[in-house]
Amino acid sequence: MARKDDRFPHEWRRYNHGFVKSPSGHAFDSAAKRAHKRAGRRRARPSHTRRNRPGLFRSSTHVVMSRIVPLILAVALFMEQMDSTVIATSLPAIAHDLGVGPITLKLALTTYMVGLAIFIPLSGWMADRFGAKRIFRLAMVVFIVGSILCAVSGSLIAFVVSRFIQGMGGAMMTPVARLVLVRSTSRSELVSAMATLTIPALVGPLAGPPLGGFITTYFSWHWIFLINVPVGIVGYVLSGIYLPEVESAPPGPLDFKGFLLAAIAAAGTMFGLSVISLPALPPAIGIASTVLGILSGCLYLRHARRHPSPILDLRLFSDSAFRAAAVGGTLFRISIGAVPFLMPLMLQLGFGFTPFQSGLITFTGAVGAITTKFIARRVLTLAGFRTTLIVATITGAILTFANGLFTPATPVFLISFVLLLAGFARSFFFTSVNALSFADISDRDASKATTMSAVLQQMSLALGVAVAGAILEVETAFTGTALQLRDFHIAFMIVSAIALSAVVPFLTMAKNAGAAVSGHRMAAKDDVVSVK
Repeated sequence: MARKDDRFPHEWRRYNHGFVKSPSGHAFDSAAKRAHKRAGRRRARPSHTRRNRPGLFRSSTHVVMSRIVPLILAVALFMEQMDSTVIATSLPAIAHDLGVGPITLKLALTTYMVGLAIFIPLSGWMADRFGAKRIFRLAMVVFIVGSILCAVSGSLIAFVVSRFIQGMGGAMMTPVARLVLVRSTSRSELVSAMATLTIPALVGPLAGPPLGGFITTYFSWHWIFLINVPVGIVGYVLSGIYLPEVESAPPGPLDFKGFLLAAIAAAGTMFGLSVISLPALPPAIGIASTVLGILSGCLYLRHARRHPSPILDLRLFSDSAFRAAAVGGTLFRISIGAVPFLMPLMLQLGFGFTPFQSGLITFTGAVGAITTKFIARRVLTLAGFRTTLIVATITGAILTFANGLFTPATPVFLISFVLLLAGFARSFFFTSVNALSFADISDRDASKATTMSAVLQQMSLALGVAVAGAILEVETAFTGTALQLRDFHIAFMIVSAIALSAVVPFLTMAKNAGAAVSGHRMAAKDDVVSVK
């Protein structure tokens, strides 16, 4: 008599995507089973019957979840990535129309990230309190409204305020989307799930630079923000139809004091570092803001150790995998946050390219990132998190340093090839470090880990923009001349050193860290068994 595994091979190919085995030996769709149990209906049929067989019908709740929901959640990442790359490419044109310098306008970039850093700590608590689906859809509406306001802005102040509103929406969209995915995915499938979530979102940076450059060169930069409107509306409608209600334990009372301290720390530090390099404001304002942010951060650390349920739980860092991913990821993202700010400026101000030309060149990095997503799972299974992250970090740092060697005489195909390889390295790094963050985190702490990871990500990206702008300002102040090509070269070399420092936490990781997620250790065991 044939074994159940042999009689229904198609059934077990979907085992890792949510099917569980009952004591009687039948495979059941776990999501459908829970739904029937809650409704008090009859027991779910065995999934090898014609009605529930995944290969014949798509009525399974899990099939819908695994196919449609990640694509809907990716809309949030798509809008954010599109918005950030479009602005970076069109920065000189926007600055010219608003009557400010390109370096001054980086305040708009930093303000968006400050808005993210302020409101992201609330995302996990609000998702648990009011429901992830409701918060996700509300965040999309806020982001769309902010995009429209950016399009109609006629002054620097209006533009900065509109970007802050966008940050409020983005603060809820991305973390909540990741939370839904983490809570509905088994740890063994987390790498594939993260890659699936990110692939559609990478269409944003793929289309953003050339599209934004084309619109800015031949039309007006005001129209680039309206791209978010139709995408956001489609995502809002589909999320109302397909996004599931993710169950979670009721959260405790809001840590309001902790929220205020964390918000002041994030906003003060980010704004202060940006203002220090702004020629329009006295440096004393930036210094005072930075000091206030650092002081608030120290007070929050003291508060978090005493509070039973702080809004940003520092106990997560007791997990070695999460700690390595947080520290290494923060350092690497500081460098990555600086590159989108430096590269378009160097190509336009140093090489004399139009926004459209610079966008066509920089878009190759997104092509490399998208291609990598299809092989990330296999690479992690073969090499593990530690080796993959070490190689990706060193490679990314070297390629960032190479950007500082470009000159107007450098062939365009060579610049594009370097950016393509950099896209490979960044994609391997981000897929690995995002999955590693949740490798050993329990479902109960998933919202806390998602919130903490999102805060660190956005703060590090904001630091990257602030550091890049500060380097350029210090160089121009030291030389007493306008921005020159060598200033960008020095900036790229400095941020590449920051990226290289991110390898230290991964060097101290165990070789089998996160093996339950990557499958590296299990693959090694299978090889040993086959040899025997």
